[in-house]
Amino acid sequence: MRTRGFEKIRRYEMVNIQMPARQTKNAAGYDFYLPDDVELMPGKVTMVPTGVKAYMQPDEFLGLHIRSSLAVKKGLELVNNVGIVDSDYYNNPDNEGHIMLAIRNTDKYPLTLARGERVAQGIFYKFLVTDNDGAEAKADRAGGFGSTKK
Repeated sequence: MRTRGFEKIRRYEMVNIQMPARQTKNAAGYDFYLPDDVELMPGKVTMVPTGVKAYMQPDEFLGLHIRSSLAVKKGLELVNNVGIVDSDYYNNPDNEGHIMLAIRNTDKYPLTLARGERVAQGIFYKFLVTDNDGAEAKADRAGGFGSTKK
């Protein structure tokens, strides 16, 4: 039985990309590597592909965090501060669950990140629900990024 992990999306199936990995035995985060070079324009938000999707248990989510070295040294930030990937995002019909990073370049100069560079960390978290959470039926996910309640 699979519990949690990462897979390539179909678009990158035949491409040699590095899958998210922890760098030390006590690291909480799985580093995400770029599958392609990416140019980030000054002051703009860029949707940066990772080439991967994540599967997990129904009571878990994947939290995405910018690597501190990119934030401090290069002025990059995740637009939503912490990205949240729900368990039902996996294999959704719109984008197969492709994890994208909404990154803003806060500098005044363009910045190119190279293929293979580590850009973010993903941490799996458990979450809790309220006592009356099951009182109303919940819809199944019908789409990809930003599709909830569309």
